[in-house]
Amino acid sequence: MKYIDYKERREHGQFNFPIAHYRETPRSPRYHMPVHWHTHYEIMWIVSGSFHLTLNNDTKEFTAGDVIFISDGILHGGTPIDCVYECFVFDFLALMKSNLSCAKTIHDIVNHKITVNTLISEDTPEVIPIVHELSHSLSSKRTGYEFMTIGYIYQLLGIIIQNNLYKKSVSSTIASERLNAIKNVLTYISENYNRNISLDCLAKIAGMNPKYFCRYFRSITERTPIDYLNYFRIESACEMLTTKDVTIKEVAISCGFNDESYFIKTFNKYKGVTPKRYMEAVF
Repeated sequence: MKYIDYKERREHGQFNFPIAHYRETPRSPRYHMPVHWHTHYEIMWIVSGSFHLTLNNDTKEFTAGDVIFISDGILHGGTPIDCVYECFVFDFLALMKSNLSCAKTIHDIVNHKITVNTLISEDTPEVIPIVHELSHSLSSKRTGYEFMTIGYIYQLLGIIIQNNLYKKSVSSTIASERLNAIKNVLTYISENYNRNISLDCLAKIAGMNPKYFCRYFRSITERTPIDYLNYFRIESACEMLTTKDVTIKEVAISCGFNDESYFIKTFNKYKGVTPKRYMEAVF
């Protein structure tokens, strides 16, 4: 997905309307979702197929019709399987700040005093038509869509509160510290993936010995650190190949590969096709 970075920094939507909508299909440059995190909230809707999604230390399989609520700061990412999915990413506090009647609940969510359930569509069928209308509103952008969009988000929040789709938050200091260490590593990778990066370097950033770091990193991402580094490089390469006028050699160098032939081999490993074939398929 184009908007993803390990610690993403781009703005979603506009200053006065901080919400963005992304629809991803197998033809999207970043169809696969690298593990990442952001300060925004996200609603993810599995339109068809299934998605193998990791949220912090928990990995689950979500299927068509599932609506997933992802809080700020949560490490998340995974693998879509014959899937079409949509993501609604927004600044919860900025979007709702003018509504005093809902301020306490919103602040409880933003301050992590309550944690919204991950699967908000389970046993709450009224969620699906609202998310469908939310998608249509943001896709069509007809006159007045901003009012409709905010209204649908309020409806979803109302259903969450009305149906008790949340729990009081209890945090683990040790677990939080470990997750923050992984976030630091992912941020470093996103900012330096075009350079030579060693396992020892990543372990040092995490403050762990290499052996333990590999084991813990894999428990979160289901990949070794170096495998994930190369995976991220190839995902970045896919975006470059489909959005910029560059040669395969230029993409290889920009993504941290000094050898073009090794880049092609690695690309084929992760995507099942060469970079050239990938561009031909997309265009």
